[in-house]
Amino acid sequence: QVQPVESGGGLVQAGGSLRLSCAASGRTSSDYAMGWFRQVPGKERERVVVITRWGTISYYADSVKGRFTISRDSAKNTVYLQLNSLRPEDTAVYYCATGATTGSLNYWGQGTQVTVSS
Repeated sequence: QVQPVESGGGLVQAGGSLRLSCAASGRTSSDYAMGWFRQVPGKERERVVVITRWGTISYYADSVKGRFTISRDSAKNTVYLQLNSLRPEDTAVYYCATGATTGSLNYWGQGTQVTVSS
């Protein structure tokens, strides 16, 4: 079973950057698809970006295109999400999810808080 663990969240001013990491135990990162999601209390969880096991990006939310970049380091079993030009509306708990396919992201991390101040 794959267990993703997120890290890298924090407090940053608008316009700043953060890099989130998702380390997956149990299997190598290239064995599975992965997605980053975010959620604000009281709102539905939002899909941010999804990458296939072969490294193809299958989805980017319009709200983050050109600002967020996903990358993968298979040697470290880690996937990264680079967040640039952050906005207050990017404030959320960011979750990493993994699975055999992009349609079966069944393994979730505990989340990491990203707070962007104006």
